Amino acid sequence: MQQLLSLIQRHKSGEPVGVFSVCSAHPWVIEAALRQALQRDSAVLIEATSNQVNQFGGYTGMKPHQFRDAVWQQADALGLPRERVWLGGDHLGPNAWQDKDAEQAMALADTLIADYVAAGFRKIHLDCSMSCAGDPFPLGDEQVAQRAARLCAIAEKNWQLHGGEAPVYVIGTEVPVPGGAQGELEEGMHVTTPEAVETTLGVHRSAWMAQGLASVWPRVIALVVQPGVEFDNQSVEHYQPERARQLTRFIESWPTLVYEAHSTDYQPPQAYRQLVRDHFAILKVGPALTFALREALFALDHIEREWLGEHQASHLCSTLEQVMCERPEQWRRYYPGKPHQQHLYRQYSLSDRVRYYWPLPEVSQAVDHMLDNLRKNPVPLALLSQYLPEQARAINAGTLSSDPQDWVIHKISEVLTDYADACQPAAKEYVS
Repeated sequence: MQQLLSLIQRHKSGEPVGVFSVCSAHPWVIEAALRQALQRDSAVLIEATSNQVNQFGGYTGMKPHQFRDAVWQQADALGLPRERVWLGGDHLGPNAWQDKDAEQAMALADTLIADYVAAGFRKIHLDCSMSCAGDPFPLGDEQVAQRAARLCAIAEKNWQLHGGEAPVYVIGTEVPVPGGAQGELEEGMHVTTPEAVETTLGVHRSAWMAQGLASVWPRVIALVVQPGVEFDNQSVEHYQPERARQLTRFIESWPTLVYEAHSTDYQPPQAYRQLVRDHFAILKVGPALTFALREALFALDHIEREWLGEHQASHLCSTLEQVMCERPEQWRRYYPGKPHQQHLYRQYSLSDRVRYYWPLPEVSQAVDHMLDNLRKNPVPLALLSQYLPEQARAINAGTLSSDPQDWVIHKISEVLTDYADACQPAAKEYVS
């Protein structure tokens, strides 16, 4: 975390540098991020969310130490030193247990935080912004801050017990919903006001003092706010710097703090560069990465059926659709409308609820079958170009292998490149 603190100091000194956070548990997404860090001689920040990875396994089936080991195993295989792999926890708090009363949910969150810190996660997003059963809605800033301070104390206790670098913390009360808007985007999206930021910082600092965490407060490095970026099933709210101008100016008076921007998926490249310049120095990305993965796998499904015929094909897309219809719990409340509209959302929604289904045996077996078919029956470049033109160009240029899994990772890397270019600009690209 000293490297991360140094990067933030550089940003506060006037360099338009930042870091992006890969919020995905898919091993191919993680591999793409690790490969990029190796190629660019940089570090990579990978974050697990509380519903993905927790003491009960989350929807990935992994506990924090298992997620850490899986990431480190991939890094070791690629030759990326572990010290260049930064692990973070996203939305750590009662998020996964909102149906329980506050004390039950917070007791579970205590264990969650302890397990993450014990496993070596050191960038900790303390998110207690959600209401639990019996809580008022929305939850007041003071209550959010008190719960966050409680979790911070747990994190500090476990860091001191297990050793290693001291954790750094991200706080905030105006936290976007994980994974994008649930429903349609609101017109005239509310951008966090400087007054709200000042209040949030004030109540959190007071809560830290009340918990005896005065010495820890300088390790609060970022605040989650709403800069005016979001996405829903089919549209994207693009960053408009003028709407966040007051917000940008406010944080300049705080010598050690930057903003963390969530739901930045699907923004154009210039928006990422501007967000970093405007002190949103930590950019979160998740669904856009698995959306790119899905695009590539769906393209391979079309290629396979055209190249080998329906009889030999793995039928990945139809298998996935069947499984999603049989197990609708991960998408039903997110995808409104009539059956045909829901079908389109299942396939193509920007919120990409498909990401929950890749680990299921029927789906993963179809993916493996498809890749095996395409390895045994090499695809003509002309057919590949129809569905994956950028990957075909890279193969033709000799910069991409003929393995179809590498094509998928290359597709994911296109998204990662936009973030890396914004967060690590060359000196000649610096613009005031």
